[in-house]
Amino acid sequence: MAERVVRLPDVGEGIAEAELVEWHVKVGDVVREDAVLGAVMTDKATVEIPSPAEGRVVWLAGKVGDMLAIGSDFVRLDVGGRNEPAPEAAKVAPRTASFSTEKPDAAASPPSSTPPLTLRSQPSVAPLYQASERPLAAPAVRLRAREAGIDLRQLRGTGPAGRITHDDLDAHLAHGRTGATAAPYPAQTAVTEIKIVGLRRKIAEKMSIASSRIPHISYVEEVDVTALEDLRAKVNHEKRPDKPKLTLLPFLMRAMVCAIAKQPHLNAHFDDEAGIVRQHAGVHIGIATQTPAGLVVPVVRHTEARDIWSCATEVTRLAEAARNGNATRDELTGSTITITSLGASGGLATTPIINHPEVAIVGVNRIAIRPHWNGSAFVPRQMMNLSSSFDHRVIDGFDAAQFVQRIKLLLETPAMIFIGS
Repeated sequence: MAERVVRLPDVGEGIAEAELVEWHVKVGDVVREDAVLGAVMTDKATVEIPSPAEGRVVWLAGKVGDMLAIGSDFVRLDVGGRNEPAPEAAKVAPRTASFSTEKPDAAASPPSSTPPLTLRSQPSVAPLYQASERPLAAPAVRLRAREAGIDLRQLRGTGPAGRITHDDLDAHLAHGRTGATAAPYPAQTAVTEIKIVGLRRKIAEKMSIASSRIPHISYVEEVDVTALEDLRAKVNHEKRPDKPKLTLLPFLMRAMVCAIAKQPHLNAHFDDEAGIVRQHAGVHIGIATQTPAGLVVPVVRHTEARDIWSCATEVTRLAEAARNGNATRDELTGSTITITSLGASGGLATTPIINHPEVAIVGVNRIAIRPHWNGSAFVPRQMMNLSSSFDHRVIDGFDAAQFVQRIKLLLETPAMIFIGS
């Protein structure tokens, strides 16, 4: 047996090893010159390794996932008695544009008295694949085919060893092929450019400032709101015409007022340029509100001086004004702490972005019935997560936890909200 060693080539400057990600052959396979043997991956590209000669595979370097050293033996071929040249590194067939796409030069084999290997007859154009076969194609070609809804098994490859190339895929997309499987849904290629202007641009600017300048710490806590929801349902059932319908927000606002009384430094603005925290005595709660034009934050001023009904009335009025575009500048500025809520679409948990220059924001997630352990059995309870974020430059994690725990206690025992404790 005349053996030819194919070594792992240098696949990039400064790279000492590469990960084996795919074998295209197995021991015993007969391959032609230029047939793809396998593929390796570096941090820059995935590279296919072609065979420099005809032969039968007698040894493979390892299994998928192994790290192989550059220059180490990759594949060994039985070349059927041909004179054996010095071991060489195969020339690479790259999959990405970060490498050249030169084909390896065919090595001339001198005459030999030993009969050559009998290779399977392969036409220059690969036949259609059977359902159980996997066509030979680079990952980028497979991805394009999946996105376009094309079954690669119905294409004929014109690359080495019948490999399907981007050109084959382009030709199929442009002209179609007999027997091709039609895509179940048409591929959409349109790209629409939408200039960010007006309110959406302001929102983008403010979010960028908040995200880049404020190191957020998020705190998520589960709250049992069964008692609160029972109270709210009973009050709303009375249908008093002089009173608005109560949502959860007015109760949360009053709970926040009580918690801020214990931790007034959370009701503040942080002027990071001057290095000053401006702590406010008045609790002006911003209510993040979705409008047709985008997200705005109308402000319920002096919540500390309002009862549940007044909070509910003001939230309703401001939300309507914001959605109609009638909210004034004064009604949209000056908040000292913010509530954000997506209502029934609120998900299990969120990571709210602080309304700069505030130092805290409280996020409301949807209410769902969950099993809760009461000490002796699991019982169904109405549960809700509060997802809150804090400016970690001025609010420690301990303070953030205490603040949320106080709100949790008040919401779970709503009578305490009314006695201001």
